[in-house]
Amino acid sequence: MDARTLSDIHFRLSTLAVFRALLADEVIGALNEALARAAVLAAGEETGDDAMAHADAYELSMAYAEFVSRLYAAGAATLADYVRDAVLEDENAYLLAVAEGRDAGEAVEAAARGELAGLQRVCDLTAADLTGGLPAQMREALPGFGAGSVDLAATYRERLARIGVEGFGIYARYHVFRVEGGEIVPVRHPDAQRLCELVGYEREKGVILENTRALLAGLPAANILLTGDAGTGKSSTIKAVANELAGEGLRILEVRKEQLREIPALLDELTRNPLKFVIFIDDLSFSAQDDNFAALKAILEGSVSAKSDNVVIYATSNRRHLVRERFSDREGDDVHRSDTIQEIISLSDRFGIRVTFLRPDKEAYLEIVRRLAADEGLDVDEEELALEAERFATRRGGRSARGARQFVDRLVREREAGVGGAAGAEVRL
Repeated sequence: MDARTLSDIHFRLSTLAVFRALLADEVIGALNEALARAAVLAAGEETGDDAMAHADAYELSMAYAEFVSRLYAAGAATLADYVRDAVLEDENAYLLAVAEGRDAGEAVEAAARGELAGLQRVCDLTAADLTGGLPAQMREALPGFGAGSVDLAATYRERLARIGVEGFGIYARYHVFRVEGGEIVPVRHPDAQRLCELVGYEREKGVILENTRALLAGLPAANILLTGDAGTGKSSTIKAVANELAGEGLRILEVRKEQLREIPALLDELTRNPLKFVIFIDDLSFSAQDDNFAALKAILEGSVSAKSDNVVIYATSNRRHLVRERFSDREGDDVHRSDTIQEIISLSDRFGIRVTFLRPDKEAYLEIVRRLAADEGLDVDEEELALEAERFATRRGGRSARGARQFVDRLVREREAGVGGAAGAEVRL
């Protein structure tokens, strides 16, 4: 590749405006440096300055090796694949305008089109393009990288057309998030719980699933409070729904109780996003003097920022009224104490939907055990399975879906360890 072409690609990459954040990317930044060195070497060769060309060849070799090393470390199959993914994940002014349904403006539109064309040339680069000006001995000693083929402009248009389902930036790569230091960060290895793995509670799961599908369809959706006994699957249901519907544009943001005051600021960011979000608050409970109580109450009562069409709040609690109330709390010098008590216990009523998960009775518990055992391929006598499952529940203080899962997991471990025979053989209790 001649000096003029290399210089032009380097210039186009260095003067990005819409996609300028790409220059901070370690791989693309190193590539840009290698491009600059390759252009200088090619220009030096054309002038016939042998001494300068030798020095430039060394500089290019070092820059090129650095670039390839970073590309390898990123795990990309080809340079084209890497650049494509970086472009699709970039959050820029043009993308945000499209996501928010705004007109980006003619100048920004034109810049985006031109820069995508320039980045296409970057995608098409090969090892020979960058190292072709090096002496054969140096060129042969350097590592190569895979060449790929991608239509960057077409791929970007497809992403924009599906931005409400696939998202952008970190929201395109991940579907579960948490809050750290006031910032939304991805959970890279979330719980992989699936709805099909949750046995029982079909009505309860159906209510949550129906409300969440309404959210995705742009219909009115309610905040949901899931209450009930521990180990009945409240949190697992929410996580499973998030996993089930991630491909339809659902994302979940886990918020701890002490972070409730940060929700209004988070909503300002989420409401501009074309995706749909569940803010998930697990194991929620308060004391009567808890400052976070007032924060949640204000959010549920519907401040301007909280009324977002693409965000709902799902909370779980083992307490029906959310607030730990003692008999001593009913005494004191509050003139209208009964009103205060009513305000405390009515917090749960501010959720549009309340779903109660009760401990399963004996038959429901054993049905969960039988289905889980069947899913794991356990060959166990049914009467013996029921007897041992009941004993397990008694030792654990009662029946629950979590207890059924733990019991079956124990059987699986025993099978894999060879208790009662080789792995896959009959399990003897």
